[in-house]
Amino acid sequence: MNTQKIITAAEAFVRSKLAHDFSGHDWWHIDRVRNNAVTIARKENADVFLCELTALLHDVTDEKICEDELLAEQQLKDWLGAQQLPPELIAEVLEIISTMSYKGGSRAPMTTLEGRIVQDADRLDAIGAVGISRVFAYSGAKGRPIHDPAVKPRQAMTKEEYRNGRDTAINHFYEKLLKLKQLMNTDYGIQMAEQRHTFMEQYLEQFYGEWEGSR
Repeated sequence: MNTQKIITAAEAFVRSKLAHDFSGHDWWHIDRVRNNAVTIARKENADVFLCELTALLHDVTDEKICEDELLAEQQLKDWLGAQQLPPELIAEVLEIISTMSYKGGSRAPMTTLEGRIVQDADRLDAIGAVGISRVFAYSGAKGRPIHDPAVKPRQAMTKEEYRNGRDTAINHFYEKLLKLKQLMNTDYGIQMAEQRHTFMEQYLEQFYGEWEGSR
């Protein structure tokens, strides 16, 4: 199995799917998640190829950016089958992708080390300086305001409420981003999340000061 050839093919496949995304789920998000996954996989002595391949493919079936989720899933299965990968590896990739999304924080824990690593890699890209940039890009793409003091952060949410409820960019910090540090799976992922989490707290302090005219 020529793993580098498969990785190169995966890069081309993903670029073709996400070339026109402006919601923070573009190719560069994928590339950053891939880099995070490879870094953590090496630290945690995991299957680096499985982590890298899954990280590259993790958003191509995401309901947030796919008009037809079922079609996207079939296209991913077809692509994986065409790479002549072992069936058990294909099953692992699909299992991780189908279970790693946040969806309001109500998902069961990942069952494999590689799944925990790819989930950590994706969550790391949702926090810190990059995460702040992405939340505003996504909110703008969805027509959501930056901040409205009258709209309070939601607590327990169903998947539908998380995706479709009334929201603001700033509320998303409280509904998801500030929770992610405590949800990291791996020791090295936790280390990476610590500084990013602190940066978000500092950003929010500065944001509220500017909003209120006190800074």
